[in-house]
Amino acid sequence: MPDSGWIAVDAMGGDDGLAVMLAGVARARHRYEGTHFFLVGDETAIREGLKAHPNLSQNSEIVHAPEVVGSSEKPSQAIRRAKKTSMGIAIDLVKQGRAAAAVSSGNTGALMAMAKISLRMLPGIDRPALAARLPTLGDTDMVMLDLGANTECDARNLVQFAIMGAAYARTALDIPHPRVALLNIGSEDMKGTDEIRDAAAQLRATPQLDMQFNGFIEGDRLSRGDVDVVVCDGFSGNIALKTAEGTARFVADLLKRAFRSSVRSKLGFLISKPATELLRDHLDPNNHNGAVFLGLNGIVVKSHGGANERGVATAIGNAAKMVRNDLVRRIADDLGNVEKAA
Repeated sequence: MPDSGWIAVDAMGGDDGLAVMLAGVARARHRYEGTHFFLVGDETAIREGLKAHPNLSQNSEIVHAPEVVGSSEKPSQAIRRAKKTSMGIAIDLVKQGRAAAAVSSGNTGALMAMAKISLRMLPGIDRPALAARLPTLGDTDMVMLDLGANTECDARNLVQFAIMGAAYARTALDIPHPRVALLNIGSEDMKGTDEIRDAAAQLRATPQLDMQFNGFIEGDRLSRGDVDVVVCDGFSGNIALKTAEGTARFVADLLKRAFRSSVRSKLGFLISKPATELLRDHLDPNNHNGAVFLGLNGIVVKSHGGANERGVATAIGNAAKMVRNDLVRRIADDLGNVEKAA
């Protein structure tokens, strides 16, 4: 596997703290050869934690950070302490060019604010978008953006999101010509807000984009695998994401209750156990972990705060793949092609 360079990991972020982060990095080290890690956080605590992962020391360097961003801390407060926090220092390593990407399980708002200020936006991008991979019935995951970075978006923002989302799908999912759709309340051309309809018109009028624009998609079709990239404003996207996650948990809990309801049901569970395990594995968010802030002049990945070590490794792997496939350059090239054709 090609060298992915150095990845800066905010070792102090996440709900379960340092132990899970280090275990995730250790798992990623075995899975993604050629990748090295800056472990950013309390040096004494990290050295103690590395005793459980002695081989990780060969591929990592500790960068001391005396402070940690709190989970409920306001972004404005976190920014003022950025140079002392594990999150801020991890991002700064990307800015310096020492790290090719940063991964954190910490405060999402603070991570976005710090990354935007430190790394700046790519030319031609007005706002960053938070993009994540969601499971579908298709052969691959689906990319969805924005998931909360921008609650209100105009048509220009949505078009930029579509371009970035398509580049991400080509990079992370290996889809040469992604199918892109705008999330809407109906599939008909006259449905939706002015911003959504204007964005659709602009995407249809720009055939040189390396994507297949499929118009509108409704919320009940998101998991069908009909499209590869779904574009929306952050308000709608965050609601859709949380609804999908809640539905997945509801189905899983309902199956557990049903299988425990009687002796016959328990027998049925044993017979169907391979299928239920396949379902659980497909819906497990740890297998799709690692949202990325697209539009920045650098790669910053947000791991879910509650991710286990497998989820942390997945997020790191997502970052490594974006580095290897030069995602930032691909987005910049796509934007340049659109501007030339305008």
